[in-house]
Amino acid sequence: MKNLKINSRVIIAIMVVLFSITSSIAQEKKTNGKAVIKTTLNCDHCKECETCGLKFKTEMLKIKGVKMYELDDKKMTFTVYYNPKKTDLQTIKVGISKLGYDADEVKATSEGIASLDGCCKR
Repeated sequence: MKNLKINSRVIIAIMVVLFSITSSIAQEKKTNGKAVIKTTLNCDHCKECETCGLKFKTEMLKIKGVKMYELDDKKMTFTVYYNPKKTDLQTIKVGISKLGYDADEVKATSEGIASLDGCCKR
């Protein structure tokens, strides 16, 4: 009988430990960040522009930690989904500024602006 009581205690202890580990792993996976960043678009077709639109599709996802983004050309915002363990909001804003677009308080770089099509420049 004593062995049975000891075994059930051990089993319960193991179950508690496994449950704790599973819970912590599940919480770690839910660490996605989301940010809405105000920008300025100077034409009505930047999103589809051969140069600028392609930049959005390729370069935004090259920013380390960025998982997905949405550009709302009507509201002039980027909604960025990212992993805060790999990047931070300031790094994302600097990455957007290097593409030639303002990102909240971070102004577009002159190199980024120079790389835009004429219609998309300020």
